[in-house]
Amino acid sequence: MGHEKVVTHCLPPSVPNKNPQLSALPWGAVSAGFFAKKEFFRSVRKFCYETKGSYDPLIGGMIGRMDNERLYTILDDMNGSGLDGVLLTSPISVAYFTGFVCDPHERFLGLWVGQDGETALFLPSLEKDNAAAALAGSDLSIVPISDTDDPYQVLRTTRIKQAKKIAVEKDHLRLSQAEKLQAALGEVHLFDIGATIARLRNRKADWEVDRMKEAVRIIEEVMEEGIKRVKLGMTEVELVAELEYLMKEKGADEPSFGTTVLAGKNSALPHGTPGTTKIEKGGFLLIDMGVFKDGYCSDITRTFAVGEPTDEMKKIYEAVQHAVEAATNAVKVGRPLAEVDRAARGVIEKAGYGEYFTHRVGHGLGLEIHEYPSVHGENQDVIEAGMTFTIEPGIYVPGVGGVRIEDDIYVTEAGAQTLMTFPKSLTIL
Repeated sequence: MGHEKVVTHCLPPSVPNKNPQLSALPWGAVSAGFFAKKEFFRSVRKFCYETKGSYDPLIGGMIGRMDNERLYTILDDMNGSGLDGVLLTSPISVAYFTGFVCDPHERFLGLWVGQDGETALFLPSLEKDNAAAALAGSDLSIVPISDTDDPYQVLRTTRIKQAKKIAVEKDHLRLSQAEKLQAALGEVHLFDIGATIARLRNRKADWEVDRMKEAVRIIEEVMEEGIKRVKLGMTEVELVAELEYLMKEKGADEPSFGTTVLAGKNSALPHGTPGTTKIEKGGFLLIDMGVFKDGYCSDITRTFAVGEPTDEMKKIYEAVQHAVEAATNAVKVGRPLAEVDRAARGVIEKAGYGEYFTHRVGHGLGLEIHEYPSVHGENQDVIEAGMTFTIEPGIYVPGVGGVRIEDDIYVTEAGAQTLMTFPKSLTIL
């Protein structure tokens, strides 16, 4: 399942062109956003050293090369929209479109793409040399901003000052940034381009899926070895420590989220926190974990029985297992995502546990552990080839325990391709 955590990575090959309608964003409604966490930069450190991007991403660096086709897609979206340009302030998006990785901390970072094709990267002055080396040969102008500069006044000294309609990622632009941008540029209107970027990232190329498969391979090895280390009397957090050590030993860059181990009745908490509860016979053991490898992530959940399960435990497990199968079979290109959730939910409701399935059936993943799409019963967005998302139905019965089984899915023209090979049948430890 995975908790929300901004950990991502940029790579450059071409992506398909999508042009969803841009929606207006009133100044008073600009969402408070967030910047990428340090885990993002740690997760790509090793990859940077192994590829042409030779800079340490904790300082500044690159992943591959600047992707002009992705920028052209942004320009295509501006055609006929009346927009003067796009200002991207998320380090994730800057990396995605330029190949340059930078953690600005509290400093300003922004990628400008003008309607006329002009591009400029505004970044902390201490990153100037790294950016110049990483982006050598591109047409991207690099505009350094010193610690004593007001970055919004620096923007005003460029052609951006003439812009009256600017597209931003409203989920990333902080309210304080929007207010300062308005003060510097005067009468300017903002529009949201977040959906465009999400859909660009939605359809994965073959090389991206290969990266995800490697992350899956690692986490499955961790699961296989990890359950061998389970001992009666071991606490949840002790098993977490064992699993996260194995992640590094098997070659992962970082966990893709905080590893979840829930024993006995705690397994009935969908997002429970591992603690000092001991693993004992007669209950479930739920393990939810994932890793980043070269920037792409995996996410797996398996639930085990510790000792011989009761008849009710077997019934719960069987219902979830069948729900995974039904949801996977419901993945068909051109059909609504809602049908995937409803297929799983229908099985669980028929088994008599509908009220205990309390979350959506899945979420997108790839560069981030949680990204588009959200796979729930009201999502009418159509399934497209190239999507990657989780299928993870669960039943959580207070006082008894919970079961969740989670696979990572890649959508092909023929339907769902399950990236996981780890068994889904009930395993008794």
